[in-house]
Amino acid sequence: MPENRYTGVAIALHWIIALLMIVNVGLAWAWPNVPDDAVRPLINNHKSIGITLLGLITLRLLWRITHRPPPLPAHHKPWEKRAAHWVHILLYVIMFALPLSGWIMDSAYKDAAAHPNFYFGTFEWPRIGWVMTLDPATKEAWHGFFGETHEISAKILYLLFILHVGGALKHQFIDKDRELARMGIGKA
Repeated sequence: MPENRYTGVAIALHWIIALLMIVNVGLAWAWPNVPDDAVRPLINNHKSIGITLLGLITLRLLWRITHRPPPLPAHHKPWEKRAAHWVHILLYVIMFALPLSGWIMDSAYKDAAAHPNFYFGTFEWPRIGWVMTLDPATKEAWHGFFGETHEISAKILYLLFILHVGGALKHQFIDKDRELARMGIGKA
């Protein structure tokens, strides 16, 4: 494997996480536009994908900590290297913030006990027990706060996605850096 290419595991996790995040955004955008009886299945799948993403993002971070990513090309400008570094850090923060805020919000939902969460329709995924035992006023406040956090995090994700993809495309097509090959698309 060329030295400037990510490992196969890092590449696979990157693309699986990216695909699942796109699907999850699509589900969230879809449910305001579907009949009422179709909303709950979309929300349930959104939650299941979110929990899956939490696990995959944890694996991706552990992989990144234990397997140093390839260095950026030496000819990249210092500001480009700093920007790439900070966009990656912020992407990890947001990728954790989204499923965690969603899980807390869902656990603080006033009717959570009456609507069990089933992981892709198979087994019941637990809510966060201590959140569910909060007094009703506190639960309502947490539901609102973490719901807002979830929505704001999604908007930040959109911006970071544009910066991440835009940077990769700039390096690929303007700078001719073979950037996509580093992530498994094409030859290095």
